[in-house]
Amino acid sequence: MSTGDLAGIERDALAAVARASNLSELEAARVAHTGRRSPLAAALAGIGSLPPDERGPAGRAANAARAAVEAALAARAAALEADELGAALERDTTDVTLPGDPHPRGALHPITQIRREMEEIFLALGYFIADGPEVETEWHNFTALNTPEGHPARSSSDNFYLAGRPDRLLRSQTSPVQVRAMQEQEPPIYLVAPGFVYRRDDVDATHSPMFQQMEGLAVDEGLTMAHLKGTMLHFARELLGADREIVLQPHFFPFTEPSVDVQVSWVDRSGRPGWLELAGAGMVDPNVLSACGIDPERHTGFAFGWGLDRIAMIRFGVPDLRLMYENDLRFLEQFA
Repeated sequence: MSTGDLAGIERDALAAVARASNLSELEAARVAHTGRRSPLAAALAGIGSLPPDERGPAGRAANAARAAVEAALAARAAALEADELGAALERDTTDVTLPGDPHPRGALHPITQIRREMEEIFLALGYFIADGPEVETEWHNFTALNTPEGHPARSSSDNFYLAGRPDRLLRSQTSPVQVRAMQEQEPPIYLVAPGFVYRRDDVDATHSPMFQQMEGLAVDEGLTMAHLKGTMLHFARELLGADREIVLQPHFFPFTEPSVDVQVSWVDRSGRPGWLELAGAGMVDPNVLSACGIDPERHTGFAFGWGLDRIAMIRFGVPDLRLMYENDLRFLEQFA
């Protein structure tokens, strides 16, 4: 095949590429002019049958023609793709003034909101936030807290003991955090310990086998019940309003002596004033201080425990504790 024939093949191919008005026509031109049965392919296949002195010039001319056609195909494809994209954008116009897809912001869970408020109140008083394991030893959860073996509070009907480990249980209170803190540092100690606790309670509007507490501990020289009452009154007024009052009613806890229930002034939904129990508290029993290596002759302390779930229910007017743990967005969105 002569050089002139190759030039003609190239011209025909370039003309077909230029005539293609869309990508489908361009693909047809590619197959017709560069495919296995195209004149250009036949010319390349026939180079081997030419006389030796003609093979070199013919091969160079054929490869140059193929490179030119392939470059034209690539350029035309890019131009047609751009044209089709532009046409699609014109057909499918977008109104940029319309609102976009909503992505609602999340919010802290109501109990988390209450916990953080409570933490801020005590941080401002100089307390620090302590944490501890949720799987505890009997010694930390009961014995060190002046709850002897055989005490009803240690019963398996009230607690979640680990299978095969009768000395391990899910903590029934966050008081073990206080025990660990007293073992690890010298007084003065001022801490609060928020966290989950576990008890064998039936689920109803006010009870759950899993709930949250915030316990507090102060150990120093010269602390009295007056310091405890002042702390509880300050806390109640900071969290629930400056008009709150508190009363301390005698009670019993193994790890405090004397022990009290902390009741806060409250107005129920019918408008009647009254008192609502929100916490247990008392002066740390000397046996607890001794068990933790603290001299009860030199130091005294007070402890208290608030139920975060119940405070959240009161604060937000939630009638049923179960709503706090069902993860219903219709409920949770009210606190965003």
